[in-house]
Amino acid sequence: MTFNPAAHEHYNDEAIRHILRDTKTIALVGASQNESRPSYIVVKYLKERGYTIYPVNPGLAGQTLLGLPVYGSLKDVPQPVDMVEIFRNSEAAGPITDEALALPVKPKVIWMQLSVRNDAAAARAEAAGVTVIMNRCPKIEYGRLSGEIGWQGINSRILSAKKPVMSGKGIQKRTIGPAYPTRPS
Repeated sequence: MTFNPAAHEHYNDEAIRHILRDTKTIALVGASQNESRPSYIVVKYLKERGYTIYPVNPGLAGQTLLGLPVYGSLKDVPQPVDMVEIFRNSEAAGPITDEALALPVKPKVIWMQLSVRNDAAAARAEAAGVTVIMNRCPKIEYGRLSGEIGWQGINSRILSAKKPVMSGKGIQKRTIGPAYPTRPS
């Protein structure tokens, strides 16, 4: 299969929803302890939505972030992960992708954060059977697909008369559970 850069310009909502629903464990490379950094906010948000997060940052290895141990590299994460989220620049995404592909169990998804795009790395990952998402934020996509982002006045581009699926973990936390929740008979 030949790599198609145009396929990474727009992603199908159902494909993103499927990834976010099926993902349980995420290694977030580039995690920061600074509460004002987007990577900190994303770790917190995804953890609150029930994902098992493994923060990765060699400068913080051995410390904790939001109660989670921080690892120095992907190979130090104690279990296979479903997704490697790259919170580094586009150039750094290449070596991080290669490190992910060298793991004994490859992740199902490599997700490059907003403004991060590395077509060569994406081509290598896709050739290895790994799904790649580039220039997107899983927090934003989760919020958009669940409808939470609408509470901030942002247009999610999704219209539905269906009742939203609440996560059961506090107020104003929705889930991206089934696209069309079924009602008990």
